[in-house]
Amino acid sequence: MWTAIIIAVVVVGAGVLIYFGARRFKSPEEDEDPLAARLAEFSQRGDAFSLEDIELSQPFTDRVVYPLMKRLGEISSRFTPQHVLQSTEKKLELAGNPGRMDASAFLSLRFVAAAGLGGFLFVIFLISKTWPISRELLVVALFVVLGFFFPALWLKSKIDNRQKQVRKAMPDALDLLTICVEAGLGFDAAMSKVNEKWENELSLAFGRAIREIQLGKLRREALKDMADRIGIAEMTSFTAAIIQSEVLGVSMSKVLRIQADQMRMKRRQRAEEEAHKAPIKMILPMGIFIFPSILIVLLVPAGLSISKNLGGL
Repeated sequence: MWTAIIIAVVVVGAGVLIYFGARRFKSPEEDEDPLAARLAEFSQRGDAFSLEDIELSQPFTDRVVYPLMKRLGEISSRFTPQHVLQSTEKKLELAGNPGRMDASAFLSLRFVAAAGLGGFLFVIFLISKTWPISRELLVVALFVVLGFFFPALWLKSKIDNRQKQVRKAMPDALDLLTICVEAGLGFDAAMSKVNEKWENELSLAFGRAIREIQLGKLRREALKDMADRIGIAEMTSFTAAIIQSEVLGVSMSKVLRIQADQMRMKRRQRAEEEAHKAPIKMILPMGIFIFPSILIVLLVPAGLSISKNLGGL
């Protein structure tokens, strides 16, 4: 009995940690220090307060769960190879740094998810006791493995979704860049216009590059870092063309117009490719849902008629 209670408490705690690790936070551009926000709030109200009161007014996740996850991440990073941490950090950058997690926190999240799913299923089997112990252990081990790989699959889906959004937005963004540059704006001001007009992954990437340039980073370095953070061939070729035009002194408007035409052509080619894949993707749902219904509609009346005639004989 006590064993089940202890395991249930552990599972609930693991579920809270998983929720905190996977939930979406505000983007770094919109986020602010919660302690500073509380301090400003108390100052405006004119109430007497102390640092302890401000800390206690924070949400439970910020006071307890986040420091615990950070501590688990520090412990897990000690036993993780350096190349694994670097690869995970790169994937988090490609995904847009969801949840503002670092590599160590994400790795700890994988272990917490594995323990949470495995422990939850173990408690269910401990209460029900319907299967043999060997089968229960096998299923628990399977869910532990699934829980360990589920955060990695979630991160991969975030990367694919972000890159898909950037590819979709690039032709329109380059058209706007071309119009702004031809109207007399500089390239940095044109990127700022794109950042102001849209609210998507590409505009956020442009906004981050503009802020880096304003802080003193060279434009070519900021553009290269932006292409590395997105990780698609279209963005890499675009930044390479911009850097080359800056070095050689080629007209920026001509380069942007050529890049915009190429992006529109690539978008049309991707649409045609997806259209050609559609019939192949439709085979499986047609075989599972449509063909059996057609067979039932066609064969059931014939079967009833045959059975009726044979019954009359």
